Amino acid sequence: MSSQAADEGIHRLAVPTPFLVGRVNCYLIEDEPLTLVDTGPNSGKSLDELERALAAHGRRIEDLGLILLTHQHMDHLGLLEVLVRRSGADVGALHLLAPYLENFSRSAAADDKFAGAIMRRYGVPSELITALGSVGASFRAFGSSGNVTRPLRDGDMLELRDRRLQVLHRPGHSASDTIFWNEDRRLLIAGDHLIARISSNPLASRPLDGSESRPRALVTYIESMRATRELPAELVLSGHGDPISDHVALIDRRLAMHERRAAMMLRLLAGGPLTAFDVAVRIWGNVAATQAFLTLSEVIGHMDLLVDAGQVAEQESDGTVRFAALVDPDEGER
Repeated sequence: MSSQAADEGIHRLAVPTPFLVGRVNCYLIEDEPLTLVDTGPNSGKSLDELERALAAHGRRIEDLGLILLTHQHMDHLGLLEVLVRRSGADVGALHLLAPYLENFSRSAAADDKFAGAIMRRYGVPSELITALGSVGASFRAFGSSGNVTRPLRDGDMLELRDRRLQVLHRPGHSASDTIFWNEDRRLLIAGDHLIARISSNPLASRPLDGSESRPRALVTYIESMRATRELPAELVLSGHGDPISDHVALIDRRLAMHERRAAMMLRLLAGGPLTAFDVAVRIWGNVAATQAFLTLSEVIGHMDLLVDAGQVAEQESDGTVRFAALVDPDEGER
């Protein structure tokens, strides 16, 4: 953990998860109220390690006065119900998450249904969708319901005793991505909006406003990254891995990577129209099956960029969408 963050009274508590991404970073903010950003997933191992990490700083779960959530994914909010029951802490989260968290299991089931429809529309075989749905259902126990007592909106200011945190909605990786900006200290708590070692996946998640339209997750995520690029941050605390000391350079690398990936996908369309799943299989092989929604979201997002650039068109037939190149792929190089 950066000594700079510790000097500012913020401690990284790295909690284990059952997911491929590995440990998740929760952040203890030594302030009034004593604040925890994110919780880790709902598992006994995660709870044990979180308690030990708090104890290393002379704190207990019962001391928490405020829990802030960066977004809706299970590894970031799964222990919420347990922690609130033991501490009585307030819960601050994006206002759109309040109805979502009222019944996490129901919301997660709706997410899975939405994801299944997206996968079907973009070429994933039905039997694979069924199998992945069963896997998704088995993971729901790692999440948590909860009562959002402090609904937050973009631009809101959280006043703690020794610092002010501005709430900024930065959707893309999820519909609810929320970052907390401490302008005085030039410090940003970013959740999964920015991660140093891996690119955050722009998932085609179910909209939280009740609409049924497919989100343009990568287009939205790029807009969010460009907005974050303008912040004069000196240190970014991420949801996974190490802190980021130069977020501008990181964002520039990510933007360039997405341009290269879009150009590579355009070349794959040279032989004729393909579904998003076809493209995913050509790029990732068997991973496109085991991680179908993740890889499909990646392809759809880059196709959105190519459609916006006038280089690709969507073609729908019998409920299945294929993508067709409108330009010579070599001319589409960026």
